[in-house]
Order: sequence, then C-alpha cells, then structure tokens
Amino acid sequence: MFNTNKKPDYIGNNKIIFLKKGLNIRIKGAAAKTYFDKIYIENYAVQPGNFKGLVPIPALTVAVGDKVKAGDILFYDKKRPELKFVSPVSGVVKSFDRGNRRSIKDVVVSADEKIDYKKFLTPDFENCSREELVDFLMECGIWPLIRQRPYDLIPEKTTVPKSIFITTFDTSPLAPDYDFIIEGKSEIFQKGLDVLKKLTTGKVYLGLNANKDKSPSKAFTEATGVEKTYFSGPHPSGNVGVHIHHIDPIRGHDKVWILGIQEVLTLGNMFLKGIYDAERIISVTGEEVLGTKYLKTYLGAEISGMIKSCVKGEKCRVISGNVLHGQSKEYGDFLNAFDYHVTVISVGDYYEPFGWVVPQKARPSFSRTYISRWLTPNKKYNVDTNTHGQERAFVASGIYEDVIPMDIYPVFLMKAILAGDIEKMEGLGINEVSEEDIALCEFICPSKQEFQDILREGQQMMIEQGY
Repeated sequence: MFNTNKKPDYIGNNKIIFLKKGLNIRIKGAAAKTYFDKIYIENYAVQPGNFKGLVPIPALTVAVGDKVKAGDILFYDKKRPELKFVSPVSGVVKSFDRGNRRSIKDVVVSADEKIDYKKFLTPDFENCSREELVDFLMECGIWPLIRQRPYDLIPEKTTVPKSIFITTFDTSPLAPDYDFIIEGKSEIFQKGLDVLKKLTTGKVYLGLNANKDKSPSKAFTEATGVEKTYFSGPHPSGNVGVHIHHIDPIRGHDKVWILGIQEVLTLGNMFLKGIYDAERIISVTGEEVLGTKYLKTYLGAEISGMIKSCVKGEKCRVISGNVLHGQSKEYGDFLNAFDYHVTVISVGDYYEPFGWVVPQKARPSFSRTYISRWLTPNKKYNVDTNTHGQERAFVASGIYEDVIPMDIYPVFLMKAILAGDIEKMEGLGINEVSEEDIALCEFICPSKQEFQDILREGQQMMIEQGY
C-alpha cells in the first residue's frame, strides 16, 4: 500500500486526491538532470501510425528531394483534407517508408543544421470565433497533437469537448521529470493554456504531483485560468486517464481532450512566435545506457542518432516510451510522436530452470513471495525483457483491481472484448481506459495475458460500430 496519510504542506487549500491502488516499479537507469552535449540527429519523421483515426495511406504533398521548412505540410488525411500534418524540422524530404499493404510508415526529413521556420499569421484567439481558431490549428498542423478520449483519436473538427486535461507529471518507470522539462518556459506554457480555454465549453484541468517533498514547478502551480488538482499515490497516479476518471468522468457520448505538456508548449509558441516549434526534451534512460541524461531534439527524432553512441552492449531492447506501455524500436526507427523518453534494457533471452519453484534473482514484482517486495520496498532493479513464462489459461485471480485506481473490473472487461460483446464492453468501462491505464495489469498477470493488445482490439471494434 502507498502511504497516503500525509498531505504535503505546499498544497495548502488546493484539492488533493489520494490513491492507494497501483504499483511503483523501481528500475535502475533514471536520467540525470543534465543534458547531453550537442548530438546531431540527421533524420526526423512524421509517422501516420502514431495518430489514431488517420487513414493508412494519407495524401502526400511533397516528393523525395523537396526542400521544406519546419511547419510546411507533408501530407493530409484523405477522408478529412483539412487535417494536415507538417514537418517538425527544415531540410530535405529523404524518403517515404512503406508498411503493411502499402501504408505509409513514415515520412522522413533530413534536417538542416539550423532550423528554418515557416512563419504563420496567427489569429487573435481572444476575439476570433472558435471555428476560426479550429481552422487555423488544422492549417498549421497543431490539431493532430490533440488526442480525444475515448480511444485517443484525433478530434473531429466540429467536436466540442466537455473538458481538456493535461497531466504535469509521469509516474511510469524511469519517467522524465516534467518540472525539469518545463524550466524557463512558464510564459509559453501559459499561452498554450490560454488558447485551449477557447476550445472547450468546460474547464481545462491540470493534474499536479503530490508525491514529492517539494512543490511542482511554478509553471504548473501558478498557471491561471485552469483548475488544478493534486494527486498522491503510486503509478498510475500520473496517468491522465486516472485524472479524468476521478475529476470529470466520461459518460455516454462525452468527449474529452488531452495534451502533453510539450504539445502545449508547441501551441504556445505558435501564438507567441508564429512558428511550429516541435522541439522536444527527451530523457534517455535505462541500465544499458552509459550516462543517462536528457536530450534536446525535435518530434520524431531518429532512434539511432539519439542513443547509439551511448549504449553499453549490443543485446539490448530499445523502447520508445516506458517499459510498461512503450513500443519496441530498431535503430533505424523513430521516436513516437507522444513519447517523452527512450528506455534501453537488456534482452532477456535465457531460460530459468524450475523458475516456478526455485527463487531466482530479485526483480520488481507485485507478489509478496519476493522478500524484497516488503523488506526493501525502495530498492531499484536492473530489468530485462524476459517475461518469466508464457501465455496460459486466463484465470480470474482478483489481483488486477489492486493496481488500477479506477472503478473498472479488468478481467470482466477483457473477457467481454474477447467475446465480442459490445454492450458489456461499454458497460464495463471500455470508454474510460486507455492502454497505459491497464499496462500494470499486464505486468502483474500470472496468466501472461496481453491486456493492451486485447483492449486495442476492443476499442477498434467500438470505433467500427460507431461508438
């Protein structure tokens, strides 16, 4: 259980929500709060697969060899031509990589050494209509950075969300420190929040961290025009889905929008400087990284340029994001659009004889059969990709509810999805959860079930049925 008895002094009279359910997975290899010396990354990509709801083969507006500025249009959605995707950097269009069924996997731009930005004439968002503001956000390429719950889709142009949520901290393993990322950017962040208020008839909510001894960054605590709520508890207390569930739950056909703090900065820079600034501060983490630090780069940076010079060994797994919810990447691949860190861990290609009987090396676990679980709760571990078993019968053990701080019954929801029962899926809360919210269920599952894959299939069913 997480200690929720103490309310930090810095919270004052602000609202705080204590969460007991969850699990902090403590791993070695967190990033030091300093930056790598200048690392030149040659290639950047916009990956259509990062944006749910986009057609697999969008309409390209550039050809290989074309010169583009940061903010120039690369492609648009064939079903929604007003939905445009722009280059994060200036340079030369290098390639269009294809995926399954000729879908476009990524559009790659070879970057200039110094970024040249396209200049936009921004509207006066305080006096213009909401429709004019939406049209501009679509034209300048910022609209795809907004995700809509349920299902993390790109919002429709005519949709008005009942509220907008931004989480200002991350509790996942080896997560970057958002207070460090936001340093010196208070004005930009506030400008982004001011614009977002124009897009909803409800409130803009900030979720703040109450797990630290010191107050979060002033950029978050002193933000105006938003409603701030502190959260205390183990992972996933930093997940935006948990915040939505406890503050303004999704009911019926409700639509809620979410943004990350660096997407808010991109929005703020657009209205302060008139440019599409896709700069991203990424934490490079994991025990297999020599000298873990932060890196200043841009959206969609090439993985090999980020880490190849500082990885210790050859047998390692590179993950865009965290070890629970991230996506495995090869060296020639690119950072996913909404990920703020890269994790590198060892490949666990070994077999443990009698692993179910004989105690093995200490590892992070939800089970109290490991002495370290209760004797040294703050110990950090070196982990690998070994799953310590394979998929087996899906048994309702009752442990999953202990790691998800939401009124959801994960096993019943998963089985409703596997059965294809649309009504039960909706009744059991499929609209309220995202893959990151149930990642811990997958981690602790004794049956080794792929909770996230199952949920993804269920959400796709719901989308196809028009829910």
